[in-house]
Amino acid sequence: MSGPGRRRRRFAVAAAGAAAAVGAALLSAPAAQASPGLPQPTVTPATKTPSQSELISRVVKAMAADEAGRAKEKASLSASGKADSGIDAKIIGGTTTTISAAPWMAQLHYYDPVTDEGFFCGGVVVAPTKILTAAHCVKGYNWYLNGAVVTGATQLPSADGDVHGGTVSYVWRQWNNPAYNAATIDNDIALLTLPAPVKATPLRMTTAGDTASYAAGTNARVYGWGRTTSTNNEISEYLKTATLPIQSDATCGAYWGSDYVRGHMVCAGAPATGSDAGTTTACNGDSGGPLVVNNRIVGVVSWGIKDCVEKGAFGVFTKVTNYVGVTYPRIDDTDINGDHRADLWARKKSTGVGYSRNSLSSKFAAQEEWGDWRGVNVVLQTDLDRDGYQDLVYRATDGSLYWAHYVISSESWATKRLSTGWKSVRQIVTPGDVTGDYVPDLLMVDSAGVLWTYPGKGNGTFSARLKTGTGWAGFDVLRGHGDFTGDGRTDLVARVRSTGDLYLYKGTGKAGAGSFTGRTKLATWKSTTYNAVVTVGDVSGDGKADLLARTPSGTLYAYRGTGRNAAPFFSTRVSMGTGYQNYDLLG
Repeated sequence: MSGPGRRRRRFAVAAAGAAAAVGAALLSAPAAQASPGLPQPTVTPATKTPSQSELISRVVKAMAADEAGRAKEKASLSASGKADSGIDAKIIGGTTTTISAAPWMAQLHYYDPVTDEGFFCGGVVVAPTKILTAAHCVKGYNWYLNGAVVTGATQLPSADGDVHGGTVSYVWRQWNNPAYNAATIDNDIALLTLPAPVKATPLRMTTAGDTASYAAGTNARVYGWGRTTSTNNEISEYLKTATLPIQSDATCGAYWGSDYVRGHMVCAGAPATGSDAGTTTACNGDSGGPLVVNNRIVGVVSWGIKDCVEKGAFGVFTKVTNYVGVTYPRIDDTDINGDHRADLWARKKSTGVGYSRNSLSSKFAAQEEWGDWRGVNVVLQTDLDRDGYQDLVYRATDGSLYWAHYVISSESWATKRLSTGWKSVRQIVTPGDVTGDYVPDLLMVDSAGVLWTYPGKGNGTFSARLKTGTGWAGFDVLRGHGDFTGDGRTDLVARVRSTGDLYLYKGTGKAGAGSFTGRTKLATWKSTTYNAVVTVGDVSGDGKADLLARTPSGTLYAYRGTGRNAAPFFSTRVSMGTGYQNYDLLG
């Protein structure tokens, strides 16, 4: 048995009356009508979309390559983060469970025909098209070309390609935390985006600032497929789960020494006994799977000692509470072209033609035409149905409010009228998830200055509105899209009309009157300084929500988010280009 502080080689674990009328009208969602001109979104990269037979082939070959690797050696990831001979999976101890008990579990299968490398990781459905997993399962691999995701199955696929009632999807986009360090397996979190929603019920991440879930002794559950013993290479055909007590940072640090990064990692489980007997732990191949407390993901299976049963050892997980801020923009984005950067929708003043301009991080690309948008006075970018494709909420000059969304199955746009009578509404905002239920919401300030929240249902409809605050009539700007403070909660920025003072209202993730905390002054931006303020999400692609502001002369500046929970919330401005005075609406 090694003494405290001894350094060990680590292995990533693979594998008013008018206002009342408005509220009622929104819920009724009357008839649809034709939308203005809308382009076909970028659904996939330029290469060919893989067929179901191709995806099944990837799954079968991934499992065969993984099995061959395990037969050769009890393989795991080396400290470099690359596979030695495959990624195998096991939970030692625990019990068999079913997908109905953990409907959010996903199987991630990868096979590269060029290198003949195949492996398996776990993942979690955190939104209808989003799979949370470990960065070491994603970084350096082309999941679009070589990967497949199976959801809705208790059992691993058979050699003949039977996925046992599961759904097989390809990966449209992949993202890993830019701070991921393959040598130290630090900041080990990633997200895969599927091309269409899956039926699996999502599991939510814990919130930033969560400490209760990490209290020593708290029981957590880990889930995964694979080997059930350290003495042979056989994997479990069925999903398994085990209960593990959370360990303190002091306990984890005493065993792992400097390899354990406090704040970034958490370890769980009783100390291993040195053999399978009496040991319950996650191990190789459970990578990317969840550690769950109170129906929230608090950890992602990351790394541990090889074979996982060395006396005194603990499994190590990515501490999710520390990464909500960087991950949330990937779950709730306004990315029109699928490159992980939020794009900008704009209408040209002289013609009424709408355009999208894709973010290139330091500027926006040439515009793509979206048709005639005259007769509209508000356009907002959002994704109300959480299908991974950007929607638009817009208000016509007659006060009707509409939702335009892309229908994947028919490869066409549909438009639904959400409400009538919104002509006198002062502000409309689509900031994302205000109420903390992982579903995008809609905010409105009525003619009396009352702020209302319409909790979204994830399908373009809303629950009964909630009174969120009063005294909001004095703002000429009210904007929000995502998290400006790095805590994973949706925030707002608001400008006082009379003074130009710009304030940040921090979101709490709670519904109703407590949705936003006391304001913090950001700057004084009179309309002579900036005549438009825009929030579309993470423009730079660094995982932090940004703020855009336009001068009267037409220069558009980006204030990049710092992801901090205290000032400065935004960095020094950078120019995104000129000529933006030609647009009278910016999404």
